[in-house]
Amino acid sequence: MTTVTGTGAGSGARVRTRTPLSYDHGTGTTPLLGDTIGENLDRAIAAHPGREALVVADGPRWTYAEFGAAVEELARGLLGIGVARGDRVGIWAVNCAEWVLTQYATARIGAIMVNINPAYRAHELEYVLNQAGVSVLCASLSHKTSDYRAMVDRVRADCPRLRSVHYIGDASWDALLAAGRTVAAGRLAAREAEISCDDPVNIQYTSGTTGFPKGATLSHHNILNNGYFVGETLGYTERDRICIPVPFYHCFGMVMGNLAATSHGACMVVPGPSFDPAATLRAVAAERCTSLYGVPTMFIAELGLPDFASYDLSSLRTGIMAGSPCPVEVMKRVVAEMHMAEVSICYGMTETSPVSTQTRRADDLERRTGTVGRVMPHVEVKIVDPATGVTLPRGTAGELCTRGYSVMAGYWGEPERTAEAVDPGRWMHTGDLAEMREDGYVRIVGRIKDMIIRGGENIYPREVEEFLHTHPQVSDVQVVGVPDQRYGEEILACVVPRDPADPPTLEGIAAFCRDRLAHYKIPRRLEILDTFPMTVSGKVRKVELRERYGAAGHR
Repeated sequence: MTTVTGTGAGSGARVRTRTPLSYDHGTGTTPLLGDTIGENLDRAIAAHPGREALVVADGPRWTYAEFGAAVEELARGLLGIGVARGDRVGIWAVNCAEWVLTQYATARIGAIMVNINPAYRAHELEYVLNQAGVSVLCASLSHKTSDYRAMVDRVRADCPRLRSVHYIGDASWDALLAAGRTVAAGRLAAREAEISCDDPVNIQYTSGTTGFPKGATLSHHNILNNGYFVGETLGYTERDRICIPVPFYHCFGMVMGNLAATSHGACMVVPGPSFDPAATLRAVAAERCTSLYGVPTMFIAELGLPDFASYDLSSLRTGIMAGSPCPVEVMKRVVAEMHMAEVSICYGMTETSPVSTQTRRADDLERRTGTVGRVMPHVEVKIVDPATGVTLPRGTAGELCTRGYSVMAGYWGEPERTAEAVDPGRWMHTGDLAEMREDGYVRIVGRIKDMIIRGGENIYPREVEEFLHTHPQVSDVQVVGVPDQRYGEEILACVVPRDPADPPTLEGIAAFCRDRLAHYKIPRRLEILDTFPMTVSGKVRKVELRERYGAAGHR
């Protein structure tokens, strides 16, 4: 960028060169979709009626025509029990065919589906049901240690707007479907004709670290276009088969997975109700999947299986790794040993539908591991000074903001909290610290709240984590700041060792870092763990690590 100053263009003019600002916008020749989700699904059914749409391990296997019929059956059932346009329908379930049907059936009738975290307990369930005003709840009966029916019974008296609960695999689910048999097809068509692509279709509760979670309200236009452009960036066609072990409750599963698939006539493959590394690789091999999704810890678990080499993964070409930064060594193995030469890194947040930046299929290893890609089509990103809001020069760390079709309508029923996140210019403030490089690729350096300030020095955990991933005894690592009387904060490395019988020592970690990291970035504390505390969407709960190991006197 150049700025010309002076009174004329003659020899007296002065030319001053300025570093380009950290702003970029996604251009492209493909226009945004103007469909509702139901209209877009109809296009896929008409174009690919005989191709497989949904395959669930130990469950149904439906073509697009069969999937469309099943969606319509549930949509009529919801109409039959009196669900009106704009009513909130909760889905509290693990990954299963009925979850996907609920997603598309609610969209068809203009209802708003409320995603409820399967890990929630009764107190959290009660909050979401009341905060969103859920009138109909679709739920699993149980999963692992969770008895969903018992928890619903515990809170139902305190949820006055909840009038109907239907459990998957139970007579109550059969009754829901039966309620639609007297609903004429014309009634469903008439309801669909009332729906706009700008209508809210989904409320997703963000996993807040303080207070109750916030319900991000998303429209057909938000999530359909985001899924579509993620799929376009991956080169999806009707020949792709996408293995989705990430939870549908989260936008990774239902937007980047389901909507990316159906908007391209591709097949959704569900390996199980929750993540299991062996079940995931079995599904990839058996269904000849071309794409695989996961957070880095999922890929690490798959690569770590004792019989990993026995799975035929040769059908894979692409996939998505998101949720947290990908270590270089993990990415090398995913490309070389899982055949995912076109694997993509995505960055985003629930409030932005979710993806704002993504690496491209031809990007090299450095871009896939050192950045989270560049801006998506029809989206803007900028990096600002968190204190002033001024856009910073490229190469300078600040808060990442994004604007465009993908930004949520707001937090359900909470205008004050919405105003704290979305400014008057419609920029979503992510809370993430990032840098924009000269080439437009974005590097995440941490969360504003995760940045460690040790003796006045700013330390970004990602940098230390990336380095420690090269330690021969380290399988996975998370770095957090914990209170320290002398320095304010001190660096704690939480390590999952490659060999539990031979974990690294603090002295060994320090020696490994010495002369390679600045002295103030070297961990002063070490905890050896079997696993990290995780959210249901696969993100490490750093706040829990800080609380667990930052308590006074803990050593």
